[in-house]
Amino acid sequence: MNKSKSKIVLLIVITTSLLLSFCSSSQTPEPAPNPTPTYNFAKGADVGWLSQMEATGYRFYDADGTEKNCLQLLKDRGMNTIRLRVFVNPSNDRINGHCSKDETVAMAVRAKNLGMRVMIDFHYSDSWADPSQQNKPAAWASHSFTTLLTDVYNHTFEVLTALKTAGVTPEWVQIGNEIPGGMLWPEGNSTNFGQLAQLLNKGYDATKAIDPTIKVVVHIDQGNNNSRFRWFFDNARTFNVKYDVIGLSYYPYWLNSDYTATIADLQNNLNDMVTRYNKEVMVVEVGGDFTLVQNTKDMLTATINAVRNVPNQKGLGVIYWEPEGEKTWSGYQLNCWQSNGKPSLALDAFRN
Repeated sequence: MNKSKSKIVLLIVITTSLLLSFCSSSQTPEPAPNPTPTYNFAKGADVGWLSQMEATGYRFYDADGTEKNCLQLLKDRGMNTIRLRVFVNPSNDRINGHCSKDETVAMAVRAKNLGMRVMIDFHYSDSWADPSQQNKPAAWASHSFTTLLTDVYNHTFEVLTALKTAGVTPEWVQIGNEIPGGMLWPEGNSTNFGQLAQLLNKGYDATKAIDPTIKVVVHIDQGNNNSRFRWFFDNARTFNVKYDVIGLSYYPYWLNSDYTATIADLQNNLNDMVTRYNKEVMVVEVGGDFTLVQNTKDMLTATINAVRNVPNQKGLGVIYWEPEGEKTWSGYQLNCWQSNGKPSLALDAFRN
């Protein structure tokens, strides 16, 4: 090839390259795809006894014998959420009392400072509220139904305001605790679902007035019992109860059977709640016999998997009820702690 032809070829190559570069730079670049949102599954513990355990001198230890903050021990085992109950005017009984507004705020701040998420569980009672008892606070005992509606709103708003002032906005707020029979008996008994619905909606309204992004939970027990859940939440739909999440308790121990006999029913019920009511679901209470370490670990693993398997990531999480409540302190069989102050190996189910 002679020199003149070489120059022509070189000129063509350079010109082509410049044109390609200009066309490329003049086009709007394709936007980067949005990253897939992280499925932030809640793994947690209800620790309403913790401040009393500490006040009575109970010590918590890691596997190597090092004394450590209980919340840190739970976090080290994969937990990212703390659930706290609230009583209205509780006694100082170490087992059946405490959990006042101020105590709840203090523990919620500790949890937040460890980077943990917070759920608040309103009992609307001075002590335990559950399917067998839904006693009105003593200060509300003589109030009319109309006044009870105001009581629920004001108490909910007051506690959540105190939390927000302390820098904690809960991710979830539970209106009532295990309420298949309703709450604030007799006025809020589920045999009068219209009145129960009004009470629940007052709690919802107070919560959303604090922050509309807080998810409101309505919670009943026997999470494997689909007919129980359909009856309750069909009524909730009929009477226009406002809520975001269906909360379930799951305790094979209280069902007098091994978890293997009911875990499939739990899965089916979780899936049905999502399909039937278009709500998210969450096991807000679970527990197993502390003496059956491997069985409890296997049950927890199965429960976590069941909630994770709910379609479209509508299974939000699993919370163990009072794992730190070691038997010699609490008398509670379904704790998940050892008598030497160390966590049970069953809690390793939350690491995954």
